[in-house]
Amino acid sequence: MYNHTHSAPEKNMGFRFFLGILLNIVFVGIEFGYGFSIGSLSLIADAWHNLGDVAGLAISLFAFRLAAKKPSKVYTYGFSKATILASIFNCILLYIAIGGIGWGVWERFMHPKATQGNIVIWVAGIGLVINTLTALLFAKSHELNSRAAYLHMIADASVSLTVLIGGIFISLTHNNFIDPILGMIVCLVIVVGTTRIFRKSLRLSLDGVPEGVDIDIVKKRIESIQGIACVDHLHIWALSTTRNAMTAHIVLENGLGEEKIESLKQTVREAVESEQVHHSTLETSSFKVL
Repeated sequence: MYNHTHSAPEKNMGFRFFLGILLNIVFVGIEFGYGFSIGSLSLIADAWHNLGDVAGLAISLFAFRLAAKKPSKVYTYGFSKATILASIFNCILLYIAIGGIGWGVWERFMHPKATQGNIVIWVAGIGLVINTLTALLFAKSHELNSRAAYLHMIADASVSLTVLIGGIFISLTHNNFIDPILGMIVCLVIVVGTTRIFRKSLRLSLDGVPEGVDIDIVKKRIESIQGIACVDHLHIWALSTTRNAMTAHIVLENGLGEEKIESLKQTVREAVESEQVHHSTLETSSFKVL
């Protein structure tokens, strides 16, 4: 006998992504405008970096739109895994951005350039506020795309803060090596966070057991239910970055009626729900107790 359940649809996060895109497009326009007006390569390069993050947010928004679509005859589980693919792509974009920042740091070390500190401070201050506000939109979410977006915005806020601090010290000391040193530190911090998200996303894309789910605990919880002899063929994987699925063969004690079997299935579903398993497909068979 087979039985399966579907969890409630995950909360639509589209508005937060749309608002983040809007805020950052405004800032990119400001940064490009002042960057070109004063001939600041650092502002222009950072504007391109922020534009890449806007693209990353747009990709995540598109992925969530796909995840909300109903399953079809071809994609019977729906399009939830689009969120996992988007998370991986976002990490790749962030790695590329880190490479760009790292190259800029190297260039600054090799060819120090004076910068108009007052304008840089003012523009970087706007960037710090906008990126921080955008990061706060995703701060409390544990969904991977939201975490990736959060890291993107924290990275941008850190870069803006770095440019702002660099602008202040350059204005005060005329030392052009301060900015690349701070930039190098920011790069290292971003690499650590991005690698953590990338590893989680890659694990989910390969149908590994999601982090935070202990398959041994799930097995013990099921087998502790009275009326269940044992469980085998237990598989747990991610349907999306927020929903996990499970299939299992449950061996029941002999002599149970249909009503009791259905009751046990419901008990199993409730038990695994507390272990972050939201979609369950159960097969049952009887085991003769001697």
